[in-house]
Parts: sequence; C-alpha cells; structure tokens
Amino acid sequence: MIHWQLSSILLVAMLSFYLILIAYMVFSLLRENRDPEITLAWVLVLILIPGAGLILYLNFGRNFRKVKIFSRKGLTDLVRIEEISQNQITDLSGIITDGSGSYIKSNIIKLLLNNSKALLTAKNKLEILQDGKATFSSILNALDNAKHHIHMEYYVYEDDHIGNRIKDALIKKAQQGLEVRLIIDAIGSWSLSKRFLRELKNNGVEVGVFMPVRFPLVANKINYRNHRKIVVADGTCGFVGGLNIADRYIDGTPELGVWRDTHLKIEGDAVRSLQTVFITDWYFVTKDYLRGNCYFPPHNINNQLLVQITSSGPDSDWSNIMQAYFTAITTAEKNIYISTPYFMPNESILTALKTAALSGVDVKLILPGHSDVRTTWYGSISYTEELLRAGVHVYLYKKGFNHGKIMMVDGVFTSIGTANMDGRSFNKNFEVNALIYDKEKAEEIKENFLQDIADSEKIHLQEFLIRPRKQKIKESLCRVLGPLY
Repeated sequence: MIHWQLSSILLVAMLSFYLILIAYMVFSLLRENRDPEITLAWVLVLILIPGAGLILYLNFGRNFRKVKIFSRKGLTDLVRIEEISQNQITDLSGIITDGSGSYIKSNIIKLLLNNSKALLTAKNKLEILQDGKATFSSILNALDNAKHHIHMEYYVYEDDHIGNRIKDALIKKAQQGLEVRLIIDAIGSWSLSKRFLRELKNNGVEVGVFMPVRFPLVANKINYRNHRKIVVADGTCGFVGGLNIADRYIDGTPELGVWRDTHLKIEGDAVRSLQTVFITDWYFVTKDYLRGNCYFPPHNINNQLLVQITSSGPDSDWSNIMQAYFTAITTAEKNIYISTPYFMPNESILTALKTAALSGVDVKLILPGHSDVRTTWYGSISYTEELLRAGVHVYLYKKGFNHGKIMMVDGVFTSIGTANMDGRSFNKNFEVNALIYDKEKAEEIKENFLQDIADSEKIHLQEFLIRPRKQKIKESLCRVLGPLY
C-alpha cells in the first residue's frame, strides 16, 4: 500500500513537472514573436505529442538567432569590414552604374551593406560552371596550382570517387608544405568514416567539424547546419555554388537521373569576401583565428564586374539572403527568373512573387520534376495553384534533378549560391550567396535558364486542378509540416 502511494506521488510529481516545463516552453515560444504559423505549429507539437514533442522542439524548434547562441562579433577583421561597409554606403554613386548612367539595383547593394556588411567588390572575373564535371575539373585544377594555402568548406562530403580525388589532392598539397584546411558539417557529412578523416589529419590537413552531434536526442543545435560550399585557393581563386562533393553531382543517380546544378569560379576582389566567411567559420569551429595578409594577397584582375558575397545564418542579426530575395522581387520591373530545388517560401516571399506577377512582371519558376526529398517536393507543389492564378509561370524540370539555386531580375541582377527558397535556408542554415550586378553575366545565365525551361514541362492551371486527390492530401500535409523542417 505504501509502495503504491509513493509511486502515485512520484507519478503526480513527474507529471506536474512536465506540465510546468511545457507551459514554460510555450510561454518562451510566445515571447519570441516569431511567425504566427511557426509558433502555432510548435505549440501544437508540444501539447499534442507528449514527451516526443519536447524532444522535437529542443532539437528543431529553438530560434538561436534570437538567443544569440551563435555570434561572429568581436573578430577584429570583422570590425574593420564593418567600417569599410559604412564608407561604401556613403560612396556608391561612382561605382554602381551600368555605364549609361543608370543605377544597377543599388537598393539591394545598400541593404546587404547594412544587414550583413557584405562589401561590394568591383574587380572580378567570373566563370559560370554548369555541371559537376566542369565544376570539379576546375576545382581540382585550382587545388593543383595552389602555392600557399587551400581552404574548403562543405555541407556534404562523401567517401566516393570524387571525394577521394579531392582528398588525395589536399594531402598532396599538405605534404608539399601548404596550409590546408577543411570544414565539414557533422550532419551533412555524417557518412564520412573516422578512417577517412584520420587519413587527412595524419597527412597534414587540418579538419574542422561543424557542430558535432554526439547525442542526437539532446543535441539542441542539430537543426542548425552549415550548408555553405566554399573553396579558396591562395586567396585569389574561389568557388561557391550549389554542388556538394559527391559522385551524384557528376554521374547522377538511378532514381533521379542527372543532377543539374550551377557553381561559380571567382577570381579577384570577391575572393577576399569568401575568405572572410571561411576564416569566420574556422574560428567558430576551432577557435583558431587566422591572421595575416597572406590570406588576402593582391591579384591581377582589372576588369570591372560588381559582386557582393553575402552570408546568412543564425550568427546574423537579420535573414540577410531572404531580405535580398524579397527586395529583388518587390523592386523588379521586367522579369524574375528563379530556379530552386526546394521551394517552401514564407508569406513575405510568396506574396511578393504573386504581387510581382499580378503587376505585369514576367515571373518564371523552375522546380524539380522529382526530388531527393519527397516531403519537401510535395510541399513545394502545394504553392503551385495560387502562383498560377497570380500569373506566375511554373515549370517542372524533367531532364534529371535540378538542384541549382539561381535568381535573376531585370537582366542586371543575379544570385547564385547555396541558399534554397525555403525557411531552412532563410532562418536555420548557414548559407552563402554571390550576388552579381552585371548585364553580360546575367545574359549568359539567362541563356542557361531558358535551356532549363526547354528541358522542363510547363504546368497549366486547368490540368493541375485535376491531379489525383491522394497527391493533394500529401501536398497539404507536407505544407503544414513545412514550418517544422
């Protein structure tokens, strides 16, 4: 009898503690003043899924931008960059015209100078890399020609053919005496074995793992990942874009076919901005602050091509890349061309796209015809009807899987990088994009975009409305779950 009473008291105490904890979590959620749909979704998860809901929230629901868990403030080089960015804001008039006197999207330039201290660079040379073969061939060539240091940062790095080719190239350079550093994401590169990493380290390559996850059920930052893909060789040549290090970006997969993606090779001033992003991330991962002019050497690029490198993530005060997308869409006058593999926009971006189309702007959106993440694909398709009704032209890519992340506006502005058009890229992942203000490059990328449209199937409203009821249910469910991804 006494044992039963003690058990009952203990059970009541535990239940009371749990209810108090849930009430505290709900109260904390409400105080964050996040998007109402996100707040409501997490409140329902906490209340309706006892136990597991709390674990899900601690792993995936906390807003680390609000609580300042991640911070890059205090690094002396970043203080210097902030001073330069403020000077650029007041001295833009002489460098942001297209040659005829008209300004090239100065509002986006000023926005990024303010929200992320993204410096506008003028002397650059860009090469658009349209597939895995061209991208990895160019990267391997840059690694082979490096003389002082190699810095690499990737979300996914796999132990396959291309992964081993790059590993061998890094080891070779480290044995030649170069400084070689590699950052991998603990979740994205989960499959890399200890043997693989040990071989790199034993041969002189410094490896940093972004937020290792030892106990997944209680790892409260498991949902905040480093999605960036950066290569910097000698501080004068850099790469950024959508391709991870994996054979599927070259050979495709049996399920999805060829993986279509876009990457950039950059030479010139903008490489210094990529270097700054890497150095900041290296400090975050290792607490080793890389100093010295050797990481920011002079270069011989003299042609004028305006580029801003902007990074975004929980270490930023603002959703930098999302704000750039929003500004580009809302100020478009002629056309907006977007290609993204994962389309789960927030209400601001969705409304901006529909408003632009209703205002007469030519809005074209390419989505994958099939995807490696089915839940996200169904969620993406759920937005199609309202986009079509507003006049947005929506296409499904059929020649494999389109993994590229591109936005072009008015033939003068282009964004290429790692950020998808979804809440994860806007608010949770660490991302980096190159924003290009150049008519010739925009025209080159537009030609590739139009070829992708030729390889796609246009969605027509009347045909879309009669799709199977089963698919409609999947779309609705995946869209509701979107804020929790």
